[in-house]
Amino acid sequence: MGICFDRQRTRFWRECLIETIYGNLQGLKSSHLKQLRRLYHQRLPGDRITTSEFAQRLAAISTEIQEPICAYLNRRGQVTRVGVGTPRQTQMAPQELPRYGAERLSGIRCIATTLKGDPPNEAALTAMALQRLDALAVLSLTGGGFERRGGGATGYVKATYLAHLIPNPDHPWTVSEAIDLDALAQQDLLDLVSNLEDEFRQSEAPTAPVVRGKADSQIDRVVLVGLMTQTTTAEQFQDGLAELKLLVESAGGQVLDEICQKRSQPHPQTVVGEGKVAEIALKAQTLGATLVVFNRDLSPSQGRNLENQIGIRIVDRTEVILDIFAQRAQSQEGKLQVELAQLEYRMPRLTGRGQSMSRLGGGIGTRGPGETKLETERRTIQRRVSRLQQEVTQLQAHRSRLRQKRQHRGVPVIAVVGYTNAGKSTLLNTLTHAEVYAADQLFATLDPTTRRTVVPNAHADDLQQVLLTDTVGFIHELPPSLVDAFRATLEEVTDADALLHVVDLSHPAWMSQIRSVMEILKEMPVTPGPMLLAFNKIDRVDSDTLAIAKEEFPQAIFISASQRLGLETLRAKMGQLVDYVAVNAGT
Repeated sequence: MGICFDRQRTRFWRECLIETIYGNLQGLKSSHLKQLRRLYHQRLPGDRITTSEFAQRLAAISTEIQEPICAYLNRRGQVTRVGVGTPRQTQMAPQELPRYGAERLSGIRCIATTLKGDPPNEAALTAMALQRLDALAVLSLTGGGFERRGGGATGYVKATYLAHLIPNPDHPWTVSEAIDLDALAQQDLLDLVSNLEDEFRQSEAPTAPVVRGKADSQIDRVVLVGLMTQTTTAEQFQDGLAELKLLVESAGGQVLDEICQKRSQPHPQTVVGEGKVAEIALKAQTLGATLVVFNRDLSPSQGRNLENQIGIRIVDRTEVILDIFAQRAQSQEGKLQVELAQLEYRMPRLTGRGQSMSRLGGGIGTRGPGETKLETERRTIQRRVSRLQQEVTQLQAHRSRLRQKRQHRGVPVIAVVGYTNAGKSTLLNTLTHAEVYAADQLFATLDPTTRRTVVPNAHADDLQQVLLTDTVGFIHELPPSLVDAFRATLEEVTDADALLHVVDLSHPAWMSQIRSVMEILKEMPVTPGPMLLAFNKIDRVDSDTLAIAKEEFPQAIFISASQRLGLETLRAKMGQLVDYVAVNAGT
């Protein structure tokens, strides 16, 4: 008897778990729930959207409980999900759906009832798009949709509507006119799905740019999301979004679209509002995006919430910059510093739930299932971070010894600083005949390079030698993890005798970039030496911009490193700067 009872109880709980009814169940009787669970036992032909019998059964239950019902079926005709509510209220979470590309549908169709005689609304169609359903069939039950006979309610479908996706990002779905139930039951589902997926495949022709070392299948298709708060001006917001697009492209991604929202402050759970999250998810699905990038840093919980609701990878601005650094680091020390920055960024994003943080112990509050994989990974990363920090400290000491040797030889050092992609490496190559990699990309070079060159002597007719050090480019709101990891490299700036600040005058936000660089220099632990301002790329600017820059910065030098314009004047000014440093050092 005990064994039989246990089997019955096990079977009962298994059926309850498998035959779950989703949505709003408040007020439903046990008999209603039993009728809904029985829908899971239905099996429809795989090549038909629905049958008249199944549709009438849904209509009868929906009429009795006076609530809309949604039944989700796979291509084998099995009912996989039953919910009380609209398609929006009963939709599956992204992680429950098969992860296909943009050219594939999910293999799930939805049969929904409505107590109103209208076609499916935008919320229902959006839910269809987010789940990439094969089709959405809506059964209208009003306007004579059911009759009262003998005190009971008999389900009766007056009209139906069939909706499905189409490969059109601006209008991603189509809805049929009202048709009768028999016509809907005769629709060939497999033929419809096959034709639709062929159309999606043709519309997904590769349009991504060629990226070094990356195949088309490895290129991230990106949707940018920008949040503008009351602390940001419209100009700053647009400049930041344009810079984020360049960062994504420098990392090897293809930007498909941009979505913006204006809020007084970020939403604590999802950064943007609930409606905007749905819009992002819909846009990502219709465009076939593989990545969503936000223009601000995300907390660990915000990143998880967004991924759960949108269904694809979510990254923030810092992660994009870290990815670029990981791609561009060439030297051993550069790779070391990038790995340290990545691990320090990843540490707080290792999260667990429930008992995953419990530890095996011998007191109250310490007993549990023992150490989890999460804890093991966290401890491994902590050990790796500690070792990397020690290596960075050793790197600092090594660089300090090199600088002491240079100082002992009495050769002045000028550090070339500036915003990323201002032309620092190009200028170094032009002045010293170095062969540093230079490209029209953000953070094209990370590793500091020091080369000799000559400048005029301010007190004689001969030339004197100086050392030029190319440093990593700065950027607005440089991530703290990068500043900490690259402290060994940034010390090249603080220990230099003087600075050469290179500015890209052709950039629309050149004034803002100057301010960003100056703010970063102010935060250095040691105040850098005197600085010479050099406006680069003057061959790409108009006369008005040039006039404004000369009026604002009359002591600056105007050059074009690529066209070798103004370089002799620059050398002369550098000679005067070195002489100024020597005089002040002597006093």
